[in-house]
Amino acid sequence: MSTAFVNGVTLGYDDVGSGGAEPLLLVHGHPFDRGMWQPQLRADTGRRVIAPDLRGYGASDVVPGVTSLETFARDLAALLDHLGIELAVLCGLSMGGQIVLEFHRLLPDRVAGLVLADTFAQGETPQGKKERNDRADRLLREGMAGYAHEVLDSMVAPANVAALPDVAAHVLRMMLAAPPEGAAAALRGRAERPDYTGTLGGVRVPTLVVVGRDDGFTPVSDAEYLHARIPGARLEVIEGAAHLPNLERPADFNRALDGLLAAVSAGPAARAGAAAWSTAAADVTKH
Repeated sequence: MSTAFVNGVTLGYDDVGSGGAEPLLLVHGHPFDRGMWQPQLRADTGRRVIAPDLRGYGASDVVPGVTSLETFARDLAALLDHLGIELAVLCGLSMGGQIVLEFHRLLPDRVAGLVLADTFAQGETPQGKKERNDRADRLLREGMAGYAHEVLDSMVAPANVAALPDVAAHVLRMMLAAPPEGAAAALRGRAERPDYTGTLGGVRVPTLVVVGRDDGFTPVSDAEYLHARIPGARLEVIEGAAHLPNLERPADFNRALDGLLAAVSAGPAARAGAAAWSTAAADVTKH
């Protein structure tokens, strides 16, 4: 693990691989850390792969209060600056996907491709805002244990909790290790997030929308919403997975991710529009 001091906080991150292609930046969800990307931290992609801990999580500094999606996105941009990276492929899951959408809203010229995994674009409802703030209060009051055990069967499909005990244990460890102050600050920030629907039609880079078939937090309908509004986006539904298909079905997730990376590597024509996905990307099949 390496560290970088950016925007007044120290971020921990992993940095593997090399190559001339645009680096891949992996953005974790809540309440996890960069460890959720273990199956994607591969040195064989022909590019650098960078997985940071967001502020408030993992090895990064904990900042209590409210952490907006814009703050997370600007931290990532500052990390890329620190690493001398101007253009990157951004892959985010759940909250990470919303951070990626915010990054694209702020800095579209720095995005070479998008992966939006198990996430959604719509703004928060009044009820959702209350629930997120109530959950933040609970985490500060009780810690992570009760919440983590309650949602494990939603993060990982119940069948996979039994069939993939190492994966389930890894997911539970990450949730239990999340600092309550950082997790609560992120929840309060997400309660105030904007609606990204209006930005989707302006995406001009290859985009993969991927979702676990059995995801109850962000169901397939949320992925279809994104897919229908992003020009030329590709939709991949991962069978036998819930909210964390990258961990539950890593081979299928990586196959879809590799298709997106192939499209980006096709060059400026592909970057000019997702409809220009290469033949290699078109060979990716739904699983």
